[in-house]
Amino acid sequence: MIGLGVAPRAGEVAAPAPGDDLVPCPDVVLDRGFTLNAPPERVWPWFAQLGKNRAGWYLPTWVEALLPRRRRALRHLDPALQHPSPGDVIDDWGGRDATFEIVTHDPPHTLVHRSTRGRLEISWAIRLTGDGDGTTRVHLRFRLSGARRPRLVEYGGGFVDLLTVAGLAAGLRDRLRPA
Repeated sequence: MIGLGVAPRAGEVAAPAPGDDLVPCPDVVLDRGFTLNAPPERVWPWFAQLGKNRAGWYLPTWVEALLPRRRRALRHLDPALQHPSPGDVIDDWGGRDATFEIVTHDPPHTLVHRSTRGRLEISWAIRLTGDGDGTTRVHLRFRLSGARRPRLVEYGGGFVDLLTVAGLAAGLRDRLRPA
């Protein structure tokens, strides 16, 4: 499959991730990973403010230029969005009533969300690890159970996830470039 620069490492896929226990018997598991040229302490604030009706979903500059201004993600850090806490509920793009609850907030390394949408149980973990050379490895894991058509979710949803995470990676790289 096309990686678009967001292929996880074998060790990331094989290892347990924070939040795996929230969806213990998933129908679908999607792992993505990418490296950013900044330490976790510089990367973390961008993830802390991520989300619908928050900082948005980061995309590269050239893509955001095609969007109406009100649909573009923040290109700066907002101090008011830097302190999510377990129990906070944030809006998601999965539908009008779709939300995620923050389960784990452990800066600058781990952010775990969960959601229940009808019969679907979802967890989404973001883990940042310093690579020792001033870079950050980002590993994202999405787990879902209760799917009526798991293969459709795995392949169709997986393709959408691949594109959105590739956009996120490119958008974060834009934002982390030195001014």
